[in-house]
Amino acid sequence: MEVVLKVMAIVVISYLLGSFPTAVVVSKKFFGFDIRSKGSGNMGSTNAFRVLGWKWGIVVQIIDILKGLLAIVVVANLIGDGLDLGSYTYFEDSTLIRVIAGVSAVFGHIFSCFVGFKGGKGINTAAGMLIGIAPIDVSIALGIFLLALIFSGYISLGSIMAAITVPSSMFVRYNIFNIEIPGYHFMIFFFLGMSLLIVFAHRKNIARLARGTESKFPKLQLIKIHSRHKS
Repeated sequence: MEVVLKVMAIVVISYLLGSFPTAVVVSKKFFGFDIRSKGSGNMGSTNAFRVLGWKWGIVVQIIDILKGLLAIVVVANLIGDGLDLGSYTYFEDSTLIRVIAGVSAVFGHIFSCFVGFKGGKGINTAAGMLIGIAPIDVSIALGIFLLALIFSGYISLGSIMAAITVPSSMFVRYNIFNIEIPGYHFMIFFFLGMSLLIVFAHRKNIARLARGTESKFPKLQLIKIHSRHKS
């Protein structure tokens, strides 16, 4: 019973931590309006950059990343330290507990109870969680994100590609380069699931990218490729 109560506490606290609507609070407190009424209507950092400017966009992004990271390094470690799940799972207990905390925070951000269960897309909070669990794979994903942003100017495209990169990187490192990754057989499926969730959360962005109507940040597109059509 104690194990169940502690796991429930980790889930609830991490969810509430992830549910904190950073962009909504910042926009209302410092700008006098709800960010969901402007731009794309989303409360994520991309819309914050677009509506509130890059300085406040960075503030929103950092706080949203910290939500996922704190769920791993604070909530999971304080409540789940030394927690023995016994026969409940075949996976490494510490890895599973951290993942439970992290995914609860991500769900909190996407389905925030403070804003009618309609939150952001979860990419920053997921990034914070992944930094605490798989820093190497996140670093590779960050590189892919920056490349996509530099070449396209689309933050949404970079986010989608970064989400797909994390499980791909882990798979390649473990199966091709034979690098030992603790908890791999659980994490590979978990990260794949998280990637699918993030891609699903970006489904409207994907549709706009396909139509060519997605908003971009031209100043961030440092390398422009011009296609030449032969007549």
